[in-house]
Amino acid sequence: MPFTVATWNINSVRLRMPIVQRFLEEYRPDVLCLQETKCPDDQFPIAGFRKLGYNHIAIHGQKGYHGVATIARRPVEIVEKREFCKMGDSRHISTTVEAGGHRLLLHNFYVPAGGDEPDPEANWKFRHKLNFLEEMHAVRAEYDGHSATILVGDLNIAPLENDVWSHKQMLKIVSHTPVETEGLESVRCNGGWADLMRKHVPAEQKLYTWWSYRARDWNISDRGRRLDHVWSSENLVESLSGIEVLRDARGWDRPSDHVPVIARFAFE
Repeated sequence: MPFTVATWNINSVRLRMPIVQRFLEEYRPDVLCLQETKCPDDQFPIAGFRKLGYNHIAIHGQKGYHGVATIARRPVEIVEKREFCKMGDSRHISTTVEAGGHRLLLHNFYVPAGGDEPDPEANWKFRHKLNFLEEMHAVRAEYDGHSATILVGDLNIAPLENDVWSHKQMLKIVSHTPVETEGLESVRCNGGWADLMRKHVPAEQKLYTWWSYRARDWNISDRGRRLDHVWSSENLVESLSGIEVLRDARGWDRPSDHVPVIARFAFE
């Protein structure tokens, strides 16, 4: 039985609802996890999603900043809206959904960007990011014969050399500094997570999900980063049938600087 989950930092769900609608109509994922919705719960465009057949919606939002939402065509149940670093930010929601005989626990994350200066003493935003990563060690890939765990979202770190356009030039740029990349890999490995995007696309190949708004022509310069991720517990690796990064969505009308990533699973 096929099952698809998509993740997308939408950079304001209300502003970009037209391209969200386009994506859902064309690709019809079973579940869509959004980050940076920038919308309090009572103003989330629920009606627009329900018109598209997405009747099951779990929201953790706040006014003007952050925010995550999990939207589905099948029933989901909220498990937790975890607070990190005692900041009161809406950066996580976990839900359960049934698929292919599995009870899937799905974590939807929006990790802090960390500001511009990669110095935790001079830049509190960077310190916040490192503290957030440390607390993420508590989120583990639990599974058994009938359950599995998936973690998706904008993790705001490009961990591998080919997750950025230039490893050498990016080593001192927030999102690819060694303290961040090593920190994220520690979370992944110690938590028992499999990096599904790199299971599908070899680490030797360039792979990006984000292109800056600052670029005069993002497509020609192609200075991208893989900031968006799909992880799972090990028992789902064999069920992964494909990963699709919708690069073309970066060129849609009034786009986000991130593009959707779709993971497809083929359950027996």
